[in-house]
Amino acid sequence: MPPALQEAPTRLSSSLHEANNDTGRTAFCGPIVVSAITGYSVSKVESEIRAFRHLDPNSQAAIKGTYTEDVAAALNHYGYDMVRKESYMGLPRKERPALFSNWMHRQRNSWIHYILALHVGKEGHWVVIKGVKVCDTYSDGAWQFVCDWPHRNKRIMEVYEVRKALAV
Repeated sequence: MPPALQEAPTRLSSSLHEANNDTGRTAFCGPIVVSAITGYSVSKVESEIRAFRHLDPNSQAAIKGTYTEDVAAALNHYGYDMVRKESYMGLPRKERPALFSNWMHRQRNSWIHYILALHVGKEGHWVVIKGVKVCDTYSDGAWQFVCDWPHRNKRIMEVYEVRKALAV
C-alpha cells in the first residue's frame, strides 16, 4: 500500500485547505491545485504523479507540465473524481470566455471545487476555484478572492468539476 494511504485521510470540512508546499522549492500548478483540494502536501501529490507516470519514486525533482490525466489520477488516488464539464478548445483563443468577466458570473455550485485550465502566456495553467476564491501557484497556494487575483481575465480552455468520490 502506498505510504500516503497509510496515513489518516484528510477530513472534509467547509473550510478551504491552503496548499501545503513542503518541498522547499517552487511547486508548479498541478501539484498545488491537488494539494489545495485534498489537504495533502505537495510532496505527497508529486509522489503520486511520479507513480502514475512510472518515474523513479525516489526522485525529488519538481513535477511540472502536468496533463489532465496526471491531475485526475492524483485526485482519484486521494478519493476525488474529476469530470470535464466544459471545453472551449474548439474556439479561437480570443473567443474563449475570460475567467472573471464571463465564467464567474454564471450560475454554479459554490460548494464544489472547479479546476480550470487557463491560457497564461503560451502555456496552460491550472487553478482551483471554490465559491468566489481561487488558489494557484501565483498566490503561493493561498486562497484569494478572484476579483483581486492578477490573472482574473485569462481565457479558459477547460473546466472540470471535482467532487469527493462516493464509496460503494
